[in-house]
Amino acid sequence: MKLSTQVKPISYLKSHAAEIVKDISESGEPMQITQNGEAKLVVMDVSSYERQEETLALLKLLAMGSRDIEQGRFRDADDVFADLDKEDRA
Repeated sequence: MKLSTQVKPISYLKSHAAEIVKDISESGEPMQITQNGEAKLVVMDVSSYERQEETLALLKLLAMGSRDIEQGRFRDADDVFADLDKEDRA
């Protein structure tokens, strides 16, 4: 996702809000809004935002798992399945 393709000043956002909503909804491309020449916010459609949040959540889980492995906090899969089999028999 390249934010540099759609960069608009805040005055454009104020005067073209309905058009921006339509364009972003159709294209799925976010728009960067600037104020006094400085990037201030990104406008994006809800489905893209939700996908991004889901992706970040998965990446956090992967990072946590990697950290656990590095710190030796894991069990061999065979041991886990053996324990599950014991629980099923009980």
